[in-house]
Amino acid sequence: MTSSAADFRLLNEAREWAAQDPDPQTSASLLELVRLVEEGAPAARQELEDSFRGTLQFGTAGLRAALGPGPNRMNRVVVRRAAAGLADFLLQAVGQASPVTRPRAVVGYDARYNSDIFAEETAAIFTAAGIETFLMPAALPTPLLAYAVRALECDAGVMVTASHNPPQDNGYKVYLGRHAVPASGNGAQIVAPYDAEIAARIYAVGPLESIVLAPDGWTVLDSSLAAGYEQATAALALPERFPARNLRIVLTPMHGVGGETAQNVLKAAGFTDVTLVAEQAEPDPDFPTVSFPNPEEPGALDLALETAERLDADIVIANDPDADRAAVAAKDPETGAWRMLRGDEVGALLGAHIAARLAAVDGNDGASGSQGVFANSIVSSRLLARIATAAGYAHEETLTGFKWISRVPGLLYGYEEALGYCVAPEVVKDKDGISAAVLIAELAAAAKADGKTVFDTLDELYLQHGLHASDQLSIRVADLGLLDAMMNRLRVTPPESFGSSAVEVFTDLAEGSELLPPTDGLVYLTRDLTRVIIRPSGTEPKLKCYLEVIHHVGTAAELPEARQAARAALDEVLQDVSEALGL
Repeated sequence: MTSSAADFRLLNEAREWAAQDPDPQTSASLLELVRLVEEGAPAARQELEDSFRGTLQFGTAGLRAALGPGPNRMNRVVVRRAAAGLADFLLQAVGQASPVTRPRAVVGYDARYNSDIFAEETAAIFTAAGIETFLMPAALPTPLLAYAVRALECDAGVMVTASHNPPQDNGYKVYLGRHAVPASGNGAQIVAPYDAEIAARIYAVGPLESIVLAPDGWTVLDSSLAAGYEQATAALALPERFPARNLRIVLTPMHGVGGETAQNVLKAAGFTDVTLVAEQAEPDPDFPTVSFPNPEEPGALDLALETAERLDADIVIANDPDADRAAVAAKDPETGAWRMLRGDEVGALLGAHIAARLAAVDGNDGASGSQGVFANSIVSSRLLARIATAAGYAHEETLTGFKWISRVPGLLYGYEEALGYCVAPEVVKDKDGISAAVLIAELAAAAKADGKTVFDTLDELYLQHGLHASDQLSIRVADLGLLDAMMNRLRVTPPESFGSSAVEVFTDLAEGSELLPPTDGLVYLTRDLTRVIIRPSGTEPKLKCYLEVIHHVGTAAELPEARQAARAALDEVLQDVSEALGL
């Protein structure tokens, strides 16, 4: 096809889209792009091509993309089709499970651009399809939506959010419950094969004008549901076993929707000395004080750390914009400087604290045979497995993502290194940055009451189980084909060593196993137990490399030197990984 023919087809497709688009803003912006392309503007042509480069794919993360017109963007056309396809799936799935039962769904949204519109139109489409539908009353955290799926005994939940993505993005996250999935997945994010089944239903949706939107008929929830979540989450605290509450907390919702809920929950749990970072306290879809609204990104916690230093706070807790993740920072006693803890460090602290809580409640003394499972994603630290074993609990590794962690039968606690923690699966079957904040505050206050810091508590774990030190390398690419090329290169010529230690076990996760379904990833384990995992990101154009070294330490006096040795070992492994990838 000639370039002029391709341009003609692209421009016609754009005009047809603009004519049917129910959103006057995206329609107008699309026609403006067409005009600029006709005038020969190369940037406009590139933008238009990308907007119409295929259809935004519905997967295990639902939908997530930049806002804008076209089938490869988040907009009202794409959302209407997604809602119609999901409604069709629910009618069939629930009808098969219980022919006399009317499907039920709940829809939530955050404060990003168009989130409320996408949510209300979803509710209208569900209602028109015959689904009993509940709509959240305001922009609220993702964990509250996950809670609502089970609290309202729904068959599905939709959360309109792009979590910690850039301001120009939005997304559509789907949970299944009650009759739609087996019991172990009730209230959890979708996994295969449901993603493919829903995607097929979306693909089969007819012309846009065939999608019916009810003018009303759904139920807008009142404040009682949020109050129920807050009460259940605050009740996780155990003041009779961990009575200390003398803790000065700086909290930031990072311009997201979690500030009020998190503050209410912490206060109800007894933590009243909580200061919100003023500049980031209110929801703002532009996220003006951060370059990227993700607590993991450099600089994202600067304002919170400045506030903590000014107030002489004990700890900083940061939620991402939809409050399903939690970050923690504290003053490192070795350096005297504030430092954000890695997700694996917080994951280990919470794991040990939950084991201690269970021992207090159940009288478990660490003997084998305790009921319940601790779990983490395969790319997270191996330290939690040792903590669980010492406490007498089973441990499982899962694929990356809480859609897998939350499905572990008998789950007591699960986490992933990307700041996601499920501390109360009976309340929220997903990661929850607010319930995690309660237990983080509890363990930090208990440490302070004993004259210690969270870093001292970590050191105690290292003395018992070995110093586990981790790091990451992320390589962002413009061409997704480069990810396949790098993974193929590693499969054809796998590295023989990392950090001067020979690779003894090489596992290609794409082959699957009895414990894990197939996924694109490579695991290297060396003779000295150094572990390297390399995989493409599931949500961004990145190759992600996860590194961990373990150093056994005899005494507390050896810890500073062990930390230096671990850092040097990680740096050496980082260099070896870079060379293996041809960087």
